[in-house]
Amino acid sequence: MAGEQREEAAWYCLRTQIKREHIAAASLRELGQIEVVCPRLRYKKATRRGKVWWIEPLFPGYLLARFVLGEQERAVSYAKGVSRILRFGEHIPTVPARFVEDLRAELVRDGERKELITLQPVAEPGDEVELVDGPLKGMTGTVIEVRPAEERVRIFVEFLGQSQPVEVDLFSLLLPRKPLPQQEEID
Repeated sequence: MAGEQREEAAWYCLRTQIKREHIAAASLRELGQIEVVCPRLRYKKATRRGKVWWIEPLFPGYLLARFVLGEQERAVSYAKGVSRILRFGEHIPTVPARFVEDLRAELVRDGERKELITLQPVAEPGDEVELVDGPLKGMTGTVIEVRPAEERVRIFVEFLGQSQPVEVDLFSLLLPRKPLPQQEEID
């Protein structure tokens, strides 16, 4: 009919099966005409096996998808890894496009859009740190040298009444929280 309007695509939040966000994202992309944002964090973690890379979703159990609800709701709801489209009663809220644009802008590295963000611990000389692993666990100290290529840090630790330089693994430290750089508001 000439008077019908075509529904516009919008962003929706989808609930995924536990630890299957990446599978849900891949199956939605295979459907075609659906944009998906499913950022994941990659970081090293000390384990009994040594340092191991871990990958976890930025939003555990959720992802964002852009599609035409009236045309693709059923296909999206039954995609592999998807539990349901987030809804409140009978209302299915949309995610503001500005939020998704801002999120995607944060995911651009070297001019290319990525969904995997690698986190690296950052220590600087002068930082007060606490040892959370090893024989000196629980002691605090001050960073005096950082060797990022070796993932080692040299710190001064108060030991037997004297400050002693000690070299430790960067991943054995509880690093101080640093404020994020201030960004100007854009109206």
